[in-house]
Amino acid sequence: MSRVQVALNVTDLGEAIDFYSKLFHTEPAKVRAAYANFAIADPPLKLVLIENADAPAGSLNHLGIEVGSTGEVAAAAARLSSEGLPTATEEQVNCCWAIQDKVWVEGPGGEPWEVYTVLADADSEATTQRATGPSHEACCAGRPKLTHAVASPTPSCR
Repeated sequence: MSRVQVALNVTDLGEAIDFYSKLFHTEPAKVRAAYANFAIADPPLKLVLIENADAPAGSLNHLGIEVGSTGEVAAAAARLSSEGLPTATEEQVNCCWAIQDKVWVEGPGGEPWEVYTVLADADSEATTQRATGPSHEACCAGRPKLTHAVASPTPSCR
């Protein structure tokens, strides 16, 4: 099963959890320090809330597509690279309270997108997890630098 992920910055995690629980009529799947996520069935959505006092409330943190396996992440990475898009891959990274494999790309406006799978729950906050203070690095901000694959020339249509 695949589903779209939307990760939002929030200034008050408790208030955001209360609102989104009511909006989607479901409780969070995971709540940790400065972090919560919802696994919403209808519509299929992974909503991630990251408490960040330094970012505007409700601003976009990142977008994603959650897939079911590492093979699907690898296939997405290969497909995106073959399309000539710069990508960055991470394997078994501890981010957002989970161990994940993922590939990153950026949209035309610079918006970060990840295609990822969750391998296991993480019991501890990773160094890449967003915290409320400015001294901590943002979750998903420490992704590797995107590299541009050499795309094969597109055959011309006549």
